[in-house]
Amino acid sequence: MRKLSSRELRRMQSKLLGSLGLDVREQNVAKEVLIRLPDKDVIIKEPTVVVLQVGDEKVYQIIGGEVSEQKPRVSEEKAPTYEPTPEDITIVALQAGVSEDEAKRALIEVGGDLAKAILLLKSK
Repeated sequence: MRKLSSRELRRMQSKLLGSLGLDVREQNVAKEVLIRLPDKDVIIKEPTVVVLQVGDEKVYQIIGGEVSEQKPRVSEEKAPTYEPTPEDITIVALQAGVSEDEAKRALIEVGGDLAKAILLLKSK
């Protein structure tokens, strides 16, 4: 029996799966496939990607390519903390009838919403 090339094998696979009602399409060579796992990133450069359509679901098959692994990049961008303006602090303090320190804490707690800060202070 002669050895079949990978192209011939894929054609045979496509015909067999097609006869079972499954749609197989080769997506050519991808530039890169990135798989993010909790503890590492797996990078596959220039693999062949095949999509198998099974009903409403798609199955992606990644074939070949140069595989490398690396630790995942952690990019935690902290949102800047809100710092109320002196004018806002004065307005809230006067409207709620509290000290400026209390008004400042309330403004920080509600993220700078003057009306919410006043209501919060008046409800205490």
